Amino acid sequence: MRIHCLQHVPFETPATIAEWAMLHNHSISYTCFFEKTCSLPSLTDFDALLIMGGFMNVDEENFFPWLRDEKVFIKKAIDAGKKIIGICLGSQLIAASLGCKVYKDKEKEIGFFPVTFSNEALHNPLFNHFTQSYTLFHWHGDTFDLPEEAIVLASTTVCKHQAYLLDSNILGMQFHLEMNEETIEKMLLHDGDELNEQGIYIQSAEEIRSRYTYLKQNREDIFVLLNKFLNSSPNSFSIG
Repeated sequence: MRIHCLQHVPFETPATIAEWAMLHNHSISYTCFFEKTCSLPSLTDFDALLIMGGFMNVDEENFFPWLRDEKVFIKKAIDAGKKIIGICLGSQLIAASLGCKVYKDKEKEIGFFPVTFSNEALHNPLFNHFTQSYTLFHWHGDTFDLPEEAIVLASTTVCKHQAYLLDSNILGMQFHLEMNEETIEKMLLHDGDELNEQGIYIQSAEEIRSRYTYLKQNREDIFVLLNKFLNSSPNSFSIG
């Protein structure tokens, strides 16, 4: 399988997704928007699209002009029926490319917190290996209106749309199931000032590091998720 990754900042990499791809002999190509020169591929050059996170907002086109082209490209990939995974900013960009509003949430979530998977998710083969309450890493302050016909898979008290599935081939996740210790440490280095903000869902660096034990289970479960999602035929995981 040929995976193309849209990466917005150097320190938010595919992490365990790249590890999974290497183990299964799948290739990953990159468009790195933080580089001075970058280009988007032809739709025929990849089978699945991976859209990573970043500190920017989806509508900050004055500061990051490439956002405009990226959203157009994502919409073309959706219309072409590509398998698509969007993580954090990536999930927001999918929503924005479909005409949905993206806006600041009532609270930021930074650290390890549990999400609640919906009954629809737990009865679907794609997510039935997860438990209803499941702890993983978060670093986000924005949310979005749900794309039409998308199904909510997971929520928290702060963020209703933590994960969604659209047309069985588009998966959006606000949370960071792909993280490992290295990527979190890089985020703490580059975005750590956010931890000084006031918020009941913002953990300290020490609290975050004390919860790294969750990452082993997260890695196992994203491997299973990727095996199911990227190796499935269309409509294998339709809900409803």
